[in-house]
Amino acid sequence: MAAPDRSIDPRILRSGKRHFLEKGYEGVSLKELCEDAKITTGALYKRYKGKEELFDALVADTVRDLYQVAEEKGRVDPKSLTDEELLRAWKMDDAAMMWWFDFLYQRYDGFMLLLCSSEGTRWSDFQHDWVETMTQYSDLYLKEAQRRGLASQSIDRAELHVLLTAFWTTIYEPFIHHFDRDRLIEHCQVICRLFNWADAMGFPTL
Repeated sequence: MAAPDRSIDPRILRSGKRHFLEKGYEGVSLKELCEDAKITTGALYKRYKGKEELFDALVADTVRDLYQVAEEKGRVDPKSLTDEELLRAWKMDDAAMMWWFDFLYQRYDGFMLLLCSSEGTRWSDFQHDWVETMTQYSDLYLKEAQRRGLASQSIDRAELHVLLTAFWTTIYEPFIHHFDRDRLIEHCQVICRLFNWADAMGFPTL
């Protein structure tokens, strides 16, 4: 049996990405997507069950990479850290912020699809779900700092989620507003002044 023709796959992905980014998931019809890719709807259905599965394929690498970073954080047991290492886990500077922006800009299209085009898909709550994942891991670090008497502020998980929602919004919005890298560098400095985690948690000065 002859192998299936995969030569049209890149055209499908390019067409899907372009239309979803321009119009959002719900604003795109399979008909216009297929016409743009110069394929039949039958050819698309041989590869994807439908529009949402195609969207999933376009964001899969970005989602995998993001959650891999979160899981790496989660594999560290905060109980195994020294006091200094535990406090430094909350230290944020321009370099740490730019690491995140560079990481996300390397996955720009996938991240923009998740941020701006996912309404109607299983990723429609991505922004909230990602913050909840980060809250889950960050709460372990905070609780350990509180257990050791290193944090003088009684911030619980619910409040931490609110704070991290505000923090991650300062990362989402520059993408939505198409900041270039020079503007991002300035933006990072503002974020670091705005979110002084050590002060907010009542940590001692390192």
